[in-house]
This record gives sequence, C-alpha cells and structure tokens, in this order.
Amino acid sequence: MNRTRHGAQQVADRPRQRLLAAEQDSLSDADLLAVLLRGGAANARGIDVANRLLDKFGAMHRVLDAPARELLRNPGLGPTRVASLKAVLPITARYAASRMKEQRTFTGSNDAAMFLLGAYSGVEREIFGCLFLDARNRLLCFKKLFFGTVDRADVFPREVAKAALECNAAAVIFAHNHPSGVPEPSVSDIHLTDRLVAILKELDVAVLDHVVIGGNQTVSMAERGMIASE
Repeated sequence: MNRTRHGAQQVADRPRQRLLAAEQDSLSDADLLAVLLRGGAANARGIDVANRLLDKFGAMHRVLDAPARELLRNPGLGPTRVASLKAVLPITARYAASRMKEQRTFTGSNDAAMFLLGAYSGVEREIFGCLFLDARNRLLCFKKLFFGTVDRADVFPREVAKAALECNAAAVIFAHNHPSGVPEPSVSDIHLTDRLVAILKELDVAVLDHVVIGGNQTVSMAERGMIASE
C-alpha cells in the first residue's frame, strides 16, 4: 500500500519536476494549475481540482479572471489557494513592466498588450490609465488615473497632462477597459483621444496609441487609424 502511494506521488510530482527542468511547454493547463494549487506538488487532488476548474470555467484565462468570491465557492479551494491564483496576473504585469524598464521599448499595442491584460485583469469597472515613456519609448511609469463605473470613466485632460509632466514623459500610450468584455472603441473614446493628442502635442508629448481592453482581448486605436497624425 505504501509502495502504491509512493508511486502515485511520483507521478503527481512530475509536473513540478518538469518545471524545475525548464520543460514547462510539455505541461497541460491542468498540470500548471495543480502546481499552483498544491504549493509546488501537483498531487492527485490538485489535478482533480484543476480539472474541475477548467471544466467549469472553460479555459485557463477564465479561471484566472474569475472573481475570488466565485473561486471560493469551489470544493478544494480555500483562501490560500485562491490567493495563489489571483497573484498570477499581477505578477505577470509586474514582470512585464520590469523587463520593459530594463531592456525593452513600447512601440505599439503588441509590446503593451501583455502588461495591460495583466494590469486590468479582473477589473469590474472602467479605469483609464497611461503608460508614460521616455524618448526611447522605454517605460517610465504606469498610472491608473481615473476610476469609473461599469460603463464609463470621466477623464480630465488637465490631470493627464499633469501626470505626463510629473513623469517627465516624452510619449504616452493610453489604456482603458470595457468591463462588458467588448474592446471596440466607442465614438466618445475617439473624441477623447483626439482631444488628449491635441493637448499633449503642446507639451511635446507624443501619443503612440490608445489601447482598449475587453476581457482577454485588446484593440489598438493606432492600428485602426484612429490616432490623429501630426
């Protein structure tokens, strides 16, 4: 009996061993979730819980985006394990920000997408933020400036300009989310962006993009030709 239990534990720990051997590409979504849920050892119970979560929510991103209160309703998930799940996306966002500060530049929505998806994960109201960049398009700081309701956030251009000057920014990428999950820019989004472009131009701050986040998708207004050219 002990031999059987030991053998089962060895099989269950293989995901952890593959992670330590930098073989993460060979792991399934359930394997990775199980490692998180079991504090490093993806035992049989952890795999069962992970599979139940994936079956219920339908995909990895839906598990990670789920509110903590909803995750806590699932058998086998307590505050410690839910906290581990909820830490993944903030860590991803901070990882991306750290790398950008050290060695990368933002040139458009593709460079900013991973950072913004993490920064806006699980947000249930509209928030307008700015990625402030230096003259080489390296990240200086990211600020969430305006917090709204489920369908709008009032944005004050004077405060955007003030934040740009405080960060000594040479360029900026605007970002806001649509809690509805649909990232299509609205007419008011376009008008606001045009106004901000005009104001920041007077301060010699270039507007590179305005990225709209909806669920796990982003839309670049620059790629859509919605950013006024100088």
